[in-house]
Amino acid sequence: MGVLMVIVGVFVMVLCMCTAVLRWNEMRYRKKGLPPGTMGWPVFGETTEFLKQGPNFMKNQRASRYGSFFKSHILGCPTVVSMDPELNRYILMNEAKGLVPGYPQSMLDILGKCNIAAVHGSTHKQMRGALLALISPTMIRQQLLPKIDEFMRAFLSNWDNQVINIQDRTKEMAFLSSLKQIASAESSSVAEQFMPEFFKLVLGTLSLPIDLPGTNYRRGFQARQNILKILGQLIEKRRDSEESQKDMLGYLMRNDDNNRHKLSDDEIIDQIITILYSGYETVSTTSMMAVKYLHDHPTILEELRKEHMGIRERKRADEPIEWNDLKSMRFTRAVIFETSRLATIVNGVLRKTTQEMELNGYVIPKGWRIYVYTREVNYDPFLYPDPLAFNPWRWMDKGLESQNYFLIFGGGTRQCPGKELGIAEISTFLHYFVTRYRWEEVGGEKLMKFPRVEAPNGLHIRVSSY
Repeated sequence: MGVLMVIVGVFVMVLCMCTAVLRWNEMRYRKKGLPPGTMGWPVFGETTEFLKQGPNFMKNQRASRYGSFFKSHILGCPTVVSMDPELNRYILMNEAKGLVPGYPQSMLDILGKCNIAAVHGSTHKQMRGALLALISPTMIRQQLLPKIDEFMRAFLSNWDNQVINIQDRTKEMAFLSSLKQIASAESSSVAEQFMPEFFKLVLGTLSLPIDLPGTNYRRGFQARQNILKILGQLIEKRRDSEESQKDMLGYLMRNDDNNRHKLSDDEIIDQIITILYSGYETVSTTSMMAVKYLHDHPTILEELRKEHMGIRERKRADEPIEWNDLKSMRFTRAVIFETSRLATIVNGVLRKTTQEMELNGYVIPKGWRIYVYTREVNYDPFLYPDPLAFNPWRWMDKGLESQNYFLIFGGGTRQCPGKELGIAEISTFLHYFVTRYRWEEVGGEKLMKFPRVEAPNGLHIRVSSY
C-alpha cells in the first residue's frame, strides 16, 4: 500500500511539474498583438503532434479553435500558421517586404548555406539565374530531354513478370535520372556510393536539429559531409582532365565569358545538392502516386495510354521522345497536376520575418517563421468541384493552371524553377511505363500523406507486358 502511495505521489508531482512547464511556456509567448494559439513544450514545442497528426493538427485541432491564422512552435521555432488563401498569396508575392525564406535549421544545415531555398536578395538572384540557365526550355529541349529519354528506356526495361516496390523504383528513378543530367559521364561510377548517402540526407532535412547519435539529423548531416567529398573529388577530376562536358556540372564549372553566373566550388556543390533534392521528392512521389491513381481508375489509364500509344505510332520503335512529343502530352500534364493536387506532395512553404511586422491584424515578432499552409486550397470545392475525386479532365482547361490560387509549385519569385523539367521527367517515365506494361497491386499497403507522402511498407505491384 505504501509503495502504491509513493507511485501515485510521484505521478501527481510529475503531472504538476509538466502543467507548470507548459503554463510557463505559454506565458512567455503571451505578448500583446500575437495571434491566438498554443506553443507546447519549451524547445520541442508542438513538433511531435505536428509531425504525427499533420493535417488534423492544422485543421481540426488548431484552425477549428483559432481560425485560419494562429501561432504554434514547430520544427524548433515559434511559427505563425496561415491557412488563408488571400493572405498566403500576399505573403508569397511580397517576399522582399520583411520576409525571407524560413526553412528549418535542419534543412539549412544539411542542404547548405548556398542552396537556393536559403538565400535571398542578390545572392538568390545569382543562384536562381545559374539554375534557370541549366533548366531553361532550350536546355530541356536540346540537352536534358535526350538524356532523360535514354535513361528511362534503360531503367524501365526488363520489368516484365516481376513484383516490384514502385516506391523504391521511383526513388531510384528520380535520383539516377537527375544524376545523369548533372554528371552524365560519371553518373554510373558514383551512383552506388552516392545514392545511400543522399537518401539519408533527405530524411535529415525534416527533423529537429538535435545532434545526437542515431537521430535523423545526425545521419543527414554526416551524409552531407560524405556527399561533399564525392562531389569535391568529381569537380577536381573534371578540372584536371580539362575536358568540357555538356551536362549540368559542365555548365556550372564553365569559366568563360559566356557564363554570366560564375559560382565558387562550394556554391556549385550546394547547387547540385539542391537540384537533386528539389527534384527527387516531387518527381519520385508524383510518379509513384500517378501509378497508384491510374491503377485505381482504369478509364483514366486508358485515356492516358491512348495519348502515348498515338505518339508511339508516329515513331519508329527506337525513336526517342522529342520536344514536340512532350508538348503534345496534354492529358499526361493534366494527370500530373491532378496527382500533385490530390496527393498534396507539397503542403506549404516557410518564410521568416526580418523585422516586426503586421499581418492579418496581428503583430508578428522579428525572427518568427510563417508557415504558408497551402494544402487545404487543393481541396477547396469552389476551386475544384468534387475535390476528393481524381479527375484529370478538370485541368484540360488551361485557365485552371493560371488561376491565382494555383500554388502546387509555389508562387511569386520562389515558384519552383524546375517545374517543367520535373514534368518532362514524369511524362517520359509514364510514357514508357504505360506503353510497355500493365500492372496490379499486391498487398494493398497503407499510404501516409504527412509530413511526406509515402508507403511505410512499400507499394508493391505485379508487372506484366502490355
